Amino acid sequence: MTHTGLSRDSRITPGRKVLISGASIAGPALAFWLNRHGFEVTVVEKAGALRGGGYPVDVRGTALEVVRRMGILPRLRDAHIDLRRLTFLDGDGRQVASVDPHTVTGGATGRDLEVRRGDLADALYAAVHDDVEFLFDDSIDTLDQSGHGVDVTFRGGGRRTFDMVIGADGTHSRTREVQFGPEERFHHYLGYCFAVFTMRNTFGLSHETVMWNVPGRAAALYAVGDNDDVHAFLNFARPQPPYGAFRNPRAQRDLLTEVFADAGWEVPGMLAALRDADDLFFDAVGQIRMPRWFSGRVALVGDAAYAPSFLTGQGSSLALVGAYMLAASLADRDHTAGFATYERHTREFVTANQEQVGEGDAPLFPTTARALEQRNDMLRSLQTMPPAKERPAHSALTLPDFTPMR
Repeated sequence: MTHTGLSRDSRITPGRKVLISGASIAGPALAFWLNRHGFEVTVVEKAGALRGGGYPVDVRGTALEVVRRMGILPRLRDAHIDLRRLTFLDGDGRQVASVDPHTVTGGATGRDLEVRRGDLADALYAAVHDDVEFLFDDSIDTLDQSGHGVDVTFRGGGRRTFDMVIGADGTHSRTREVQFGPEERFHHYLGYCFAVFTMRNTFGLSHETVMWNVPGRAAALYAVGDNDDVHAFLNFARPQPPYGAFRNPRAQRDLLTEVFADAGWEVPGMLAALRDADDLFFDAVGQIRMPRWFSGRVALVGDAAYAPSFLTGQGSSLALVGAYMLAASLADRDHTAGFATYERHTREFVTANQEQVGEGDAPLFPTTARALEQRNDMLRSLQTMPPAKERPAHSALTLPDFTPMR
């Protein structure tokens, strides 16, 4: 195991050693706030280093207050992606509508943030790496709560004991699998699969997204700036998840090529670029829904506990808010009371955001010709739609105040 940035503080309360699994968004955010409360924090991450770049993510609503209190809001403002236009095309590549992205996402111009996932992860890591221990290129193998703590065996062969273990390791959480059971118990499939990868920007796109749709299939090109690359996005409806493809990149490419074989617009070129892409990310569109987010001394935060799916645009924001709420709940409580308080005060907010998806077709990805035409009619009339609710789901929680130790 390797480590960076390990420091100890005399104000650390005995018996408050915490292991966090996952160094993406929720993990470093939680480490930041727990450290402020005097916890001795270790973060373990299976990757060899932080993942840079990546597709854009939103930070909005209550999550903006979290990053402001962390002191990283100015850095994220500097990294903000100014997406200016969202254009929808029909199956023949003809324009249906071109709109301000915020009218579709529900965001607020000049206030909400959109940044590359890697830029958010870098900002969180920079805020905390000098104060906590990071173990890269390792992960949890087993957990044993039979004693007065959690005995952890790492894949790299190490063994250590912690007072608490927090899984912040994503939708496919290893911590959740070890402590709560297989993912199938908690994964609510929403009827779609998607793929994201980068390709050359030969289209003259800048600060914009262009999306092509036919019933049950969508393709998009997302230019985050005036870069040489664009994010390519493919989405398709499927009654059941293609389980055989999830750990097989070749099967993923074959499936995408088959599903989009007769597609028009720029899709043939996207499929050609897909064959050589070295950053392909493929997954099912789904949510994690759990009856409880903790068991004994082990708890979950972020996507590991309540992934909302990209259809809500709230994954990173829920991770940031959940991390803050968990740390605040543990600040002056033992693990039993702290975990219960975290869930009691956070679940309603999580549920409200997950329910933004609703039932049936996702509005942006209709699966029938009739639903697609209805969506297109809606897009054409967006400028006349009523204003959003004063307190949308992403802002429906007021953060508690607390005085950190440092």
